[in-house]
Amino acid sequence: MANREKNKKTLLELVKLPENSCCADCGAADPDWASCTLGIFVCLNCSGTHRNLPSVSRIKSIRLDFWDDELVQFMKANGNRAAKNFYEKFVPVFYYQPQPDDCEVLREQWIRAKYERMEFTEEKTERPYTAGVYEGMLWKKGKDNGQFLERKFVLSVHDFTLKYYKEDESKGPKATISVKDLNATFQPEKIGHAYGLQITYCVDDHTRNLFVYHKNGREIVNWFNAIRAIRHVYLKTAFPTASDGDLIPWITRRYLKEGYMEKTGPLQREPFKKRWFILDSLDRKLLYFKTRLDAIELGVVFIGSESHGYSVRECVPKGTRGNKWKCGVIVETPDRQFVFMCEQERDQREWVEALKTVISKPMMPQDYTSKIITLLIRCAN
Repeated sequence: MANREKNKKTLLELVKLPENSCCADCGAADPDWASCTLGIFVCLNCSGTHRNLPSVSRIKSIRLDFWDDELVQFMKANGNRAAKNFYEKFVPVFYYQPQPDDCEVLREQWIRAKYERMEFTEEKTERPYTAGVYEGMLWKKGKDNGQFLERKFVLSVHDFTLKYYKEDESKGPKATISVKDLNATFQPEKIGHAYGLQITYCVDDHTRNLFVYHKNGREIVNWFNAIRAIRHVYLKTAFPTASDGDLIPWITRRYLKEGYMEKTGPLQREPFKKRWFILDSLDRKLLYFKTRLDAIELGVVFIGSESHGYSVRECVPKGTRGNKWKCGVIVETPDRQFVFMCEQERDQREWVEALKTVISKPMMPQDYTSKIITLLIRCAN
């Protein structure tokens, strides 16, 4: 008969080993659950996805459930490292592997790809997102009316473009987007759909947004990784001497901070207006839009480094008018002072910390080009 306490102690010792101390799927620390059929330790969130794969994975709590001796021995013989070596042996370098705070669809499709579809166990497994051309229908938010309409999208590595079409394809694409500055990030809460994706690109040095979704989780994640695949090829072509480690952060990225703040003009006598802000830490840009689902930016603030005269601090500005919110943030640049107002002190602290993160980073050579373009846009506006 199994010794319950002994087996529990063994499992707790196993999960403390370096190779098992983080979730096998998202990397969250201190996993409390295990798949006794796959031999891996996972976090609570990932365990939920495993429960939806009963033919592949059987989940048990390492602290609360009863474990037979045979299952404990199986866990000892396997573990996260062995599973990674088998199930993730041929993961493409561009394929996005979810982090603990990523949205559910990324986590679910990563787990299904590994254990259900076994996409990465063989080198030549057919993966549609690596074909060089990816096309299909996506629901796209209209620029003006806000309705989501089904549109055909075509992503091609041959000319490094993403195109989308209206109903009559014979008239050609509605837009042809270069992948040079293309970014994609999951935004389920902002878009209001569990499989919502925000695609961002540049036109005439201005930022544009497309908000799309697909009704199938696997399909929208395929689109995301197809964009990452073509971006990886483009970056390898543009920077042939750069390593994959250098390029991966630039393939796609999540924004460091997003949210509403109130903004005033350069004289600080203009009424405050509520705007949606996005902080892109890699491009060192603080973009702002009228609403969170706007297609076109209203403006952009370049965020340089501390050594170049940039700083940020909390404040309670005096003499302002029109502001409904009272928690101030001041960004000092060599050219002017920007004043923003946050609704809550928590928002104020988070914005200050996020901006400090960017300001504390030294500027790279490409950042100077970005700064010049930002100044030209501000002058044009």
